[in-house]
Amino acid sequence: MPPARATSSARALEAILPLIASGQPYEAHQKARTFASRYNKSKQYDTAIDVLFQSARELLKVGQQGSGTDLTTFLLDVYESKGETVNDESRGRLTQLIALAGPSGSWRKTIIDKAIAWSAKAGPHPAGDPDLHHYVGELLYKEGNFAAAEPHLLSAGKRDSARVLAEMFVEWTNPDGPVGPFALRGTIPYLQNGNILAARTFINHFVSQLTTRRSSLLSPHQPTPIPVGKPTESEQDEIVFTTDSTLNFAQLAVRACQRAQGDKNKTMREAWVRLCGTYQSRGGLVANREVRKALSEIAELYFAIPPPRGQQANPLGDMISAMFGGAPPTAAPSRRVLAPAPPTSTPGLD
Repeated sequence: MPPARATSSARALEAILPLIASGQPYEAHQKARTFASRYNKSKQYDTAIDVLFQSARELLKVGQQGSGTDLTTFLLDVYESKGETVNDESRGRLTQLIALAGPSGSWRKTIIDKAIAWSAKAGPHPAGDPDLHHYVGELLYKEGNFAAAEPHLLSAGKRDSARVLAEMFVEWTNPDGPVGPFALRGTIPYLQNGNILAARTFINHFVSQLTTRRSSLLSPHQPTPIPVGKPTESEQDEIVFTTDSTLNFAQLAVRACQRAQGDKNKTMREAWVRLCGTYQSRGGLVANREVRKALSEIAELYFAIPPPRGQQANPLGDMISAMFGGAPPTAAPSRRVLAPAPPTSTPGLD
């Protein structure tokens, strides 16, 4: 005997789906809403979900984005009423509907925004489900919508997302244009989120892809990679020095943060201050006001270096002062500091 859910939804779908096939999408849409509302009110959530999902899917297949999107947002309302958790099945319904909504108009964005908001409430990730973000980001990237894909790939924070972001940024750069801004757009947000693995994956892939395409970026003074730390079974960590100062800084910043231990490792704290001071003294993008502010946040997060007392003054000087016993800023907000990493024998980075 089939389960009640299948029997109930089958009866409703037998009244809805033939209308779509016969060119009556409006009638099908109205019936789907009526059936789903009835099931939702009687707390037959799974049946309502099945009716809405299958009806929305078929409507989207025939180009009825407005009706399909409406039923999808209703589906998400039922998810919330039920207290549906984020899992492969609940996410899978949404990714199918997102793909079918197509890139034209704002229909897909409506679905994506509400789906991400639901996943943030229903799952353990305040920024939204990483797998959902990754799916959306990769889909938009493949369609050439780089600007819309970027925040999703950053929010996903997965290694695969970092690789896709690197590939997208390589495509986004002009053949002879600057690459430093893209290096920082990938590394800084991941580092600010405490995601060393994604930051390292991104910058490694970005540099590798870039220098393969543009060999002129390789430094003539150091054309071969420099090994960093001890090799693991899977890889040897390396720094590839290039003719782009910001690209070099991004690589070094990730390695410094990777070896940070909060305030437990004075050598690494000093190395971070020297690194920032050296590159900021050269001007350019690393000396940009917003970049300096982000680096100050990263200094606090990884090295337990309090933020400068005045962002307008001298961030480097304030960091040095804080390291050697300077007074903390007054009325400081609660500090974000990562738990110290296990001790490392790797020497500090200059």
